Amino acid sequence: MFVVIVKSGEEVIETISNALAGRGVKDAAIASLVGAVDYCALSNMPANDAHSDIITEYKQPLEMSGTGEVRDGKPHVHCVVSGEGNSAVAGHLHRAVVGPWFVHVYVACLFPPGT
Repeated sequence: MFVVIVKSGEEVIETISNALAGRGVKDAAIASLVGAVDYCALSNMPANDAHSDIITEYKQPLEMSGTGEVRDGKPHVHCVVSGEGNSAVAGHLHRAVVGPWFVHVYVACLFPPGT
């Protein structure tokens, strides 16, 4: 297991992708993602079309937690975010930008990369 630290001003999916590529990780579990962001874009599927995405952008400080997987070197993250008033929304994470906080991503590999 290793930790990807996404710092202030960085984009979450891009930072995870770069860390995976740097370590040669193709398949893994994203066991935990925790932190806070200033912006994110999440998607869910419309009721009548499971192959489409409805992407919604959230432009406010948000607490974030999630899990996911890595397939063929690409991170796939589902998360829950909560903002002012303690309302929460969930979905597939397309993009998120860290504000003055951080996001920590715990990546678990069953086998060392390259084996």
